[in-house]
Amino acid sequence: MRHQYLAIFALGIATPTLAQQAPSTTSPVVENAADPARIASAKPVVEKLWPLGTYRRMMDGSMSKIMDSMMGIKASDIVGPMDKSGKAAEVAGNSSMGELAIKADPNFRERTRLMMDAMMSGMIPIMEKIEPQVVENLTKIYARRFSTAQLADMSAFFATPSGKAYAEQSMLVFMDPEMIQGMQAFLPELMKSMPDIMKKAEAATKHLPPPPKPSETK
Repeated sequence: MRHQYLAIFALGIATPTLAQQAPSTTSPVVENAADPARIASAKPVVEKLWPLGTYRRMMDGSMSKIMDSMMGIKASDIVGPMDKSGKAAEVAGNSSMGELAIKADPNFRERTRLMMDAMMSGMIPIMEKIEPQVVENLTKIYARRFSTAQLADMSAFFATPSGKAYAEQSMLVFMDPEMIQGMQAFLPELMKSMPDIMKKAEAATKHLPPPPKPSETK
């Protein structure tokens, strides 16, 4: 069960990260992204959307809320699809993941809180070190995906009260508990579909020889 908890938690962290990095499909990619004019136009836009310190704002105090939300998921919806015998789902019954975890470890909630606090305090400084590079990369991406005129329109909007409010919250909304709960809703369906997905993945690579063993790659 511990691995299942970790998998759910990993999904919670990955979801907002993947969402904010998903490529745009609504705007054509603009060529010659290295053009200094477009880079100059993209920089103030990205600085509004991702000011330094955004990682801290996203992660500080959010992980425990996400974990609490995930622990409310019905356990049988998660363990059932992974257990062909059906015994795990029968044992889980109507219990939540959190209830089963506390039953197995009465100190689970406090242990998890302390672990999450320790993890976040260690991760945030690391994320802040790479944040300037994230901003630089986003600047290049925006310069490539949007024209100078489009970037100027964004800057004009972000200069308005509504635009300023949107820019400040645009990344943080992915850490909102309601967003996490919405993503959780598809988790049971994903777990039910995973066996068929894995069969398709295996069939797609069936014609390839098996990967070499570690001893064969030395």
